Amino acid sequence: MMRRQGDRMFVSGPVTLANVADVLREGCDELRAGVRTIDLGEVTELDSSLLAALFAWIRAAKSNGTEVVFANLPEGLMTVARLYGVAELLPSGAPRS
Repeated sequence: MMRRQGDRMFVSGPVTLANVADVLREGCDELRAGVRTIDLGEVTELDSSLLAALFAWIRAAKSNGTEVVFANLPEGLMTVARLYGVAELLPSGAPRS
């Protein structure tokens, strides 16, 4: 479901209400261990719970004194984010130093 390469974490497979708690917990662990970019390009299925996880990861990174950015945001996720009016709040690109 997740793998890490340097400071980048890749999330793969489905991320739905059925498994989001585990995904969220593992992502928070990886953020504490130095992940700065979360790549969502391998997510195969999603619902709005993934959006909630992204915002929880942003809060977790800030509480650790760092920032996180997201790469390869799925179009379905962006559609939900735009529908909720929060798309502009999702950081993407390179983390700031």
